[in-house]
Amino acid sequence: MRPKVLFCLLPLILLSCTKEVKTKDSLLEHLPPDPSLVIKISNLTNFKSELKNNASLQSVERFSGLQEIMARVKGLDHLNTEQTCILALYEVGKDNFDYVLAAKNESGLFNVDSVANKTVETLSYEGANITKYSLDGLEVFSLNKNKEILMSSSLMLLENIVRLGHNTLVDPVLEKLYQASSKNKSATLFINPASNAALLPVKEIHEIANPFSSWISLDFTANSDEVNLNGVAMAPDSIKSFVNLFKGTSPLSNKTPTYAPINAQAIVSYTFDDYQVFAKNQNNYLDRVRKVDSLFNTIEEVGVIYLNNQKVVLLKSFGTESLYDYLDQRKTASQTYQGNEILELQEKRWVEQSFTPLVQNFESNFCTLLDNSFIFSENKEALQTIVSSYKSSSSLDKDQGYLTAKASLANESSILFVSDETGINLLAERELSTEMVSDIKDSDFKDQVFASQMVMDNGFGHFNILVSKIAKRQEQNTVSPLFTLELNTDLATDPQFVKNHRTKKQEVVVQDQNNVLYLISTDGKILWTKQLDGRIQGDIQQVDIYKNGKLQLAFCTNDKFLIIDRNGDEVAPFNIDFDGGNLNPLAVFDYDGSRNYRFVITQGKKVFMYNNQGKIVNGFTFKEAPSNILGAPKHFRVGNKDYLVFKQDNNTLRILHRVGSDRIKVAEKIDFSNNEVFLYKNKFSVTNKAGVLHQIDTNGKLVATNFNLNADHGYYATSNTLVFMDDNILSIKGKKVELELGVYSKPKIFYIYDKIYVAVTDIQNQQIYLFDSQAKPIPNFPVYGSSLIDLSDMDNDKKLELVAKDQDNSLIVYKIN
Repeated sequence: MRPKVLFCLLPLILLSCTKEVKTKDSLLEHLPPDPSLVIKISNLTNFKSELKNNASLQSVERFSGLQEIMARVKGLDHLNTEQTCILALYEVGKDNFDYVLAAKNESGLFNVDSVANKTVETLSYEGANITKYSLDGLEVFSLNKNKEILMSSSLMLLENIVRLGHNTLVDPVLEKLYQASSKNKSATLFINPASNAALLPVKEIHEIANPFSSWISLDFTANSDEVNLNGVAMAPDSIKSFVNLFKGTSPLSNKTPTYAPINAQAIVSYTFDDYQVFAKNQNNYLDRVRKVDSLFNTIEEVGVIYLNNQKVVLLKSFGTESLYDYLDQRKTASQTYQGNEILELQEKRWVEQSFTPLVQNFESNFCTLLDNSFIFSENKEALQTIVSSYKSSSSLDKDQGYLTAKASLANESSILFVSDETGINLLAERELSTEMVSDIKDSDFKDQVFASQMVMDNGFGHFNILVSKIAKRQEQNTVSPLFTLELNTDLATDPQFVKNHRTKKQEVVVQDQNNVLYLISTDGKILWTKQLDGRIQGDIQQVDIYKNGKLQLAFCTNDKFLIIDRNGDEVAPFNIDFDGGNLNPLAVFDYDGSRNYRFVITQGKKVFMYNNQGKIVNGFTFKEAPSNILGAPKHFRVGNKDYLVFKQDNNTLRILHRVGSDRIKVAEKIDFSNNEVFLYKNKFSVTNKAGVLHQIDTNGKLVATNFNLNADHGYYATSNTLVFMDDNILSIKGKKVELELGVYSKPKIFYIYDKIYVAVTDIQNQQIYLFDSQAKPIPNFPVYGSSLIDLSDMDNDKKLELVAKDQDNSLIVYKIN
């Protein structure tokens, strides 16, 4: 495949390549030689999640050429490891691929216990034992080699490894890139353009001696809307590669998008700060001897614009006089359009011959000069469109798709490609097989932008590859999904925001039905998972036990009190077991805001209070209540006094001093509803099952107000705001709103940027409602969701985000503009 076309189609190639799936410590040495693609997987769980939750990757999964590969790789669904592993694809026949996976051999690496229809047998080959798994008709073979295990969909590939009998010699360029790859990304792709044509079927075999580059290393990142690949291409001087056309030059700001019409299908821009250096590289690449023409000394950018299925070529100059005189002397005719002279030229192949391989299959029939750029086209109408768009400021650099791509790219490029769906279809139709073109056209890339960027620096080509959902223009009073994330199984807890003390942004924590805890980044990536022994009770609390600004997560499961740090590691000694389980949610008291925390765990009648060192606070005397404690205790401060409030299942409300003795004795019995105690109007306020609000002041006086609520009503209060949810009637500060009939969650109040928000969710109809303190709905609500929300400014842009359960096994984050 021609190198330039390969660069333009790199986003599509890499979408296709990223579906699931001699150095002493390298796993490369265990692979057979000549892989078509190598994927280093540093975090298998995160990599699977990123692949699973990206819309573009889901689209290419249906490509007919990938379906057989995907079916074979499906045998690795049972793989589970936290260590680095590598997956390599091999062409074992025309358009027929098998994989080999190399990993450290560890207990539980490949667990097929859950597969009902399976057989396992041992095959012997030249003294080596190869295990054959038949899993629901799918074959997987494995071979132990030293401390590693090799797994493959092909018995032949493993037999080849046995026959080799020693470590394979690794391409030194691949080896160097492998060792330098990031350990912080879920995966890194290594692709060799010189031997990778089979991964993207072309119409014909293009005769080309010079590849695009040697190995390319690309770190993989993805969220629900975007796939990002960043890395380097290496091209030794011994190889006449396309990227070496720009060796010795510096990238410049790409101006082609400012001349391309806003409806352009795609653009490719090449820049260099020294034409003489570029021209010498060009002669070397083309293996020709030609004197460098000084006519182009002022040219610093070559652009190709794809418009209405035709090409327009741009030569940007920092001095136009000599080149214009040259063209003017060779024109056959001219005319004026909107004040611009359009020249008809006699040398039809002049631009292509001067700038091959950047420009190919192009006739420079017409030309015009716009500012400092010469624009060439095959027909006059294309130039007229360029002139009209440029003068009306309707250029591609104002297109939302281009702006989406630009936000993730460097400001200067040696090579830049940007395309929408129509551009990808056009390039694919010209270059790829009929079957591949059909797959691409059947895929939904309508709202996607594709971009490739190469920045030459010190002999390395630095790459940015992007496939992204086009960001919508932010309008006021809109609510739009920011991302959704599907987990491996159903959610067990409502998702909530927690603060990242490094970035000061909010991330999401949630637990699934398998008791796996997830930490999810601002852009919808799973940062880590942690297997817990039980279900988290209530909300997760954030604390700073070392008083150094670093936050930890504190919570109770059914039978444990745990604190884990930012990386998901347990903080000693906070892994405390409680025989018998049945713990209430954790209560965290910080009396003076001094971070001298009191962690209060309640279990039946028992009360345990721990300090920052994980030791029992002996000065707290309330060790056991007369009856079982309901829910998490609460701490309130009124004036300069602290009040600790416990609900007991004998209908008694206990209000205590810090030391555990009674501060206020409440004589009245209260048949507590399933709602918390709040401090409202400086009174301890709680409702009973008959819908009566009981309020106790600091002198112990109790006032009861009957609101005639149902027993399963919802109730929430802040210091000055009282909210009830009763059947489908929401009451905020006495103002009532009748909602659609449904099954509603408890209400919840948020106070953010001096404004009160009240949230409630119709669980039955999966509708989230949001109101202000005057019971007026926030514009564009309700939105879809099936749990009570959490609300925060997640990315510190003064605009709020909310997170909620989406489907049973997914969560959703909305942005409120």
